[in-house]
Amino acid sequence: MNVIVFSRRLGRARQFELGRPLAMGVSIAVVLAVLSIVLAAGVQLGRSGLVKDPAAQVGEWGVRLEEQRGQVLKTRRELQDRLDALAGRVGQMNARMIRLDALGRRLTEMANLDKGEFNFDSEPAVGGPEGLVEGAVATSSDLTVMLDDLAHQIRDRERQLSVLESLISTRNLSQQIVPGGRPVAKGWISSYYGLRTDPFTGRKAFHRGVDFAGPAGSEVVAVASGVVTYAKERFGYGTTVEVNHGDGYVTRYGHNQKVLVAVGDTVQKGQSIALIGSTGRSTGPHLHFEVLRQGRAVDPMSFVRR
Repeated sequence: MNVIVFSRRLGRARQFELGRPLAMGVSIAVVLAVLSIVLAAGVQLGRSGLVKDPAAQVGEWGVRLEEQRGQVLKTRRELQDRLDALAGRVGQMNARMIRLDALGRRLTEMANLDKGEFNFDSEPAVGGPEGLVEGAVATSSDLTVMLDDLAHQIRDRERQLSVLESLISTRNLSQQIVPGGRPVAKGWISSYYGLRTDPFTGRKAFHRGVDFAGPAGSEVVAVASGVVTYAKERFGYGTTVEVNHGDGYVTRYGHNQKVLVAVGDTVQKGQSIALIGSTGRSTGPHLHFEVLRQGRAVDPMSFVRR
């Protein structure tokens, strides 16, 4: 083995010849030196933290993976809780809608509206020319806002329908308790309310009611719903029935042949309460009909014409 050494100072090269064993030793020494340097560098890098232990690295990755799994599970639970909350709100709103539909059907019946016009058993027809916005996606927050708005509208409709129900009930009640219509099934008006010539004395006298002449035994009917407060003989009126309708209204039916109700009975508008007769101060079969408002007699004709 030949080793050539070149010297710049002398400007020439020298050649040394080494024996085979010596050359082999030198080569091994060089390789070992290089390996020692590499090993030392690796140890130094490991101590400095630039190269981590693979087992430690795997362990760290495992910890991070578990953390990410935990975050995924937490996110899923939060989403499920929000979905459960939304489902609960939808259930409450469906219950309110069922209540509103029932109330709407009841109001339709109370107001005598055409059921075909307001059919609460089918979805309302809707539509419009609006186009869908491309790429628009409903988010959870958008759904929450929409549900809040819908819940507010439902509460508002409930209040409106409740007020409407109260008004309709009051109107129907007023129609039932305020006197209206003819108090006889058969007959004709023989004497009006006001001044007239008394049939017994021939003098001017004030007539407090309206007389309906009719066949004896024909029906006398209540002109409004109420409670019977008087059902017997009354001076000048003969066999008399009085019905209290509330709100200060009382109707009086005199000269009856027979009374068909008793004190305390509840009567409905149009119900038969007596039979036409000629009892008391009377010249023939007829009904003397009076309307009292707060205890004072008023002209019954304004109610008869209703």
